[in-house]
Amino acid sequence: MEGKKEKRSFLYDIYSLLHDLVYILAAITLVFVFLVRLVGVNGESMLPTLYHGDYLALQSNVIMGDLEYGDIVVARKLEFRDGEPIVKRVIATEGQTVRIDYDNNGELYVSVDGVVLDEPYINEEMLPIYEVPMEVTVEKDCIFVMGDNRNHSSDSRVESIGQIKLDQVLGKVLCIILPGKDAVTGERDFGRFGAVS
Repeated sequence: MEGKKEKRSFLYDIYSLLHDLVYILAAITLVFVFLVRLVGVNGESMLPTLYHGDYLALQSNVIMGDLEYGDIVVARKLEFRDGEPIVKRVIATEGQTVRIDYDNNGELYVSVDGVVLDEPYINEEMLPIYEVPMEVTVEKDCIFVMGDNRNHSSDSRVESIGQIKLDQVLGKVLCIILPGKDAVTGERDFGRFGAVS
């Protein structure tokens, strides 16, 4: 009789463990589908803000709310590199007009609704590698995005990306959870861990 009880007890313990695992996995799945997503940065279009190989935590598009200038987002455009996720900064939202042109000193600038943007985050002075002047009014439910490394970024200035529809945005970047390796030293700078702006 005792052998049967022990056997039943062992099977019951296995059943309880599997039961708990199913609930834990379901909870983790819900968190990573509806609340937070993880994604890696591929390329250098967001230098110096983000490096190639950085791992990011995103606030899922389900709960991210309205996007605004300066937010960094991850989006997927099927027409660009077979839908590979891209990481860019929001420059303008629905109804706003973006203009890229030369100032009186012959330097390129970006303005939104006639106000020249103060962009301390860009990597270097922008060169005219895309059509200039450019003026675009952002369509309904869309955003206009650009990389911080303007001279090495495929973004809304490129026809294959253009304006990004809000339903193509996977989420808004919250923080770097694992910094990428430095291209020169091959080491990770853990001082870059944390919130991104």
